[in-house]
Amino acid sequence: MIRTAATILRKDLRIELRTRESVPAMALFTVTVYVLFHFGLDRDSLDGELASGVLWVTLLLATVIGVSRLFATEREQGGIDALLLAPVDRTALFLAKAAALFLYLLALEVVAVPAFGLLLLGPDLVDTLPELPAILLLADVGLASVGALVAALAIETRARELIVPLLLLPLLVPLLIGAASATEPLLRGDQAAEGLGRFLALLAAYDAVFVLIAVAVFDFLLDD
Repeated sequence: MIRTAATILRKDLRIELRTRESVPAMALFTVTVYVLFHFGLDRDSLDGELASGVLWVTLLLATVIGVSRLFATEREQGGIDALLLAPVDRTALFLAKAAALFLYLLALEVVAVPAFGLLLLGPDLVDTLPELPAILLLADVGLASVGALVAALAIETRARELIVPLLLLPLLVPLLIGAASATEPLLRGDQAAEGLGRFLALLAAYDAVFVLIAVAVFDFLLDD
């Protein structure tokens, strides 16, 4: 199963490197939103709750773009039928798609987080290390697992561009609460942030629950 997942993942990454359809679109959207906030709020800098909210809501909306394109190649070229007919565990497809989305999110954040710090952040972004990368990694696992599950659910629907955000965003509310709450003290410049461990535990629990749910139901989602 792991070998099959790795093969599908390599295929997806090669296609993304060749076409550059998902990550550049996600990054362009994110930077554009930060530019709009920079000029629209008419403030020199943001901090605390407002900064945390802008950061995470923008990243979650950018994730919708990646989820919508996650099965695009298989859907447009009929590859999904070949994958379903292949004598392999379908869980490998979930692992490959979740891993691909996870890597897309990492690539996005390499661009989006420095842009956020440059355009909107009051406190120095360096002051949020190493806590912010840990929060981002835990959030990315949850985004990737839920995103791959929703993408599989919407793959055969005609209104998939509408179905994806309608299903994805409500499922991500607990993740948004945990990630934004954990990030808020860091962006306020509070280095002695209380409750960070509690919110990290919430994110880890969210990741574990949805990974297990996705693995359990993924096969059934792809059945006719």
